[in-house]
Amino acid sequence: MKLMTITHLGKELPALLVNDGQAVLPLATALGDQAPVSMLDLIAQQDEHLIQQLKQAQENPGEGCISLQEVQLLAPIPRPVRNVICLGLNYQDHATELKDSFGKQRQVPEAPVYFGKMATEIVGPGAVLKRHEGVTSAIDYEVELVAVIGKGGTNIPPEKAFEHIFGYTIMNDVTARDLQHRHTQWIRGKSLDTFTVMGPVLVHRSEFNDPPELDLSCAVNGDIRQSSNTRHFIFDLPYVISDLSRGFTLKPGDLIATGTPAGVGMGFNPPRYLKAGDVVTCTIEGIGTLENCVEA
Repeated sequence: MKLMTITHLGKELPALLVNDGQAVLPLATALGDQAPVSMLDLIAQQDEHLIQQLKQAQENPGEGCISLQEVQLLAPIPRPVRNVICLGLNYQDHATELKDSFGKQRQVPEAPVYFGKMATEIVGPGAVLKRHEGVTSAIDYEVELVAVIGKGGTNIPPEKAFEHIFGYTIMNDVTARDLQHRHTQWIRGKSLDTFTVMGPVLVHRSEFNDPPELDLSCAVNGDIRQSSNTRHFIFDLPYVISDLSRGFTLKPGDLIATGTPAGVGMGFNPPRYLKAGDVVTCTIEGIGTLENCVEA
């Protein structure tokens, strides 16, 4: 079940992707008066009967579908409940490629490296990534799998972790590397406007095995820079969700970005940062492709 947030006729709507990805079905059309008004509303309801209704509607959408060409795709959750929770250095090869850049950081973290990414407004597929001239000259890309929390909780045991996930989406964790280096904390370099990109869809957890072992890649102008699989996490999702929730309440709609593999621009010698007009394509198996262009 692939869910998305769209704009159609000036209205922001949650919708289902139907007809082999050629059309969308607004949840209001599929469900009538009981339809959630936003993706966060759907997640917060935690209604399994509603999920089953949506799966049936996706298989037999009936009337009321809208061509994908007639809508604007937004991030699945354009305005999150709070900052994106991110993991740094969660793939061994990425930790290794950055050992010279972050000299004080161990090659293999002994505990998850958490940081926040401020994202009052998350941008979606096709959004233009601002270059922020005069602020940064070292813009980088990072493809990541994002787990969206469905059922909140505190002190979640690892064996129960997947019960708390609603679904998964793709994030491009765009980063200003010069700002990341300049400041002790990473939040500044990670949080410029348009630097949190997600989409194109939010896929319900039931579509994947637990744990999801998914190929992921990132290409710049068609040149594949990153290619890996989520099986290579240093800290897997059950560990991360359990660890995060110790003394800290996870909430429905929380976004957990699981880290990026090797191949980021900073990892090359010399670095290969994004330039004006570059097209960045992030792909994750079973979810789709998230493509954006850097401001010309």
